[in-house]
Amino acid sequence: MNDETYEERISLKLSVLNVFVVGGVFSFLLIFVTTFFITFTPIKEFIPGYGSTELRIKATKLTLKTDSLKRKLAVIENYTRFLGPILSGKMKGEEIDTLFTESGRKTVNDSLLKASKIDLNFREKIESEDRFPIINSEKSVVKVVFFAPLNGTISQGFDPKIKHYAVDIVAKKNDPVKATADGIVIFSGWTTETGNVIILKHADDYISVYKHNGNLLKQEGDFVKSGEVIANVGSTGEYTTGPHLHFELWSGAYAVNPTNLIDFR
Repeated sequence: MNDETYEERISLKLSVLNVFVVGGVFSFLLIFVTTFFITFTPIKEFIPGYGSTELRIKATKLTLKTDSLKRKLAVIENYTRFLGPILSGKMKGEEIDTLFTESGRKTVNDSLLKASKIDLNFREKIESEDRFPIINSEKSVVKVVFFAPLNGTISQGFDPKIKHYAVDIVAKKNDPVKATADGIVIFSGWTTETGNVIILKHADDYISVYKHNGNLLKQEGDFVKSGEVIANVGSTGEYTTGPHLHFELWSGAYAVNPTNLIDFR
């Protein structure tokens, strides 16, 4: 009521049901809010019985570090136990060459360290193979024999400095170009710079390349014998300077000087 006019401002009627409902809702909200703060906020750390998350992490790290230190300490103790008598002079020189086992000491038998006759023969065989690999190793024998693909005069030799990884052989037009060794044709076609080109793959990853040909007589996939005619001399392509054969020899990814393996005379 208004104190001056005694006019009624608010009227509230209480009953047992109203008090019970209001009290129940207030209690539920209080419990919910308290549970939320205890579960999801650091306030729970102030309640007896709850541990700090940071303290638990530190305790775990310290436990792991303690275990690691125990292992290192055990290694150091074993090392000191065996090394101490040697440094202090309690163990004699003859005793240092002994092996320690759980049952006691066991002296090394020098006779076991001596090589037998079979071992000596085996070592001599291996050492001789290392000293004379070309003579004694069958794997080192060259399996590919190369022949001159064309009889003529070499006008320009192998020169890596100017990136000329081939030899140019001058000959008469339409002279036969022969396979330098047994192989399979892996390319037979035309290029703008080098004209008609044919490429053969040989054993041991050797590849021979024949450029500036006139006519190509073999196709891709054909097997050719050493000395078999595969093309004839021509002057095709933009880089040609007249009838000649541009001959390259490759071993894997490396260019090989053909004159080191082939006698063009």
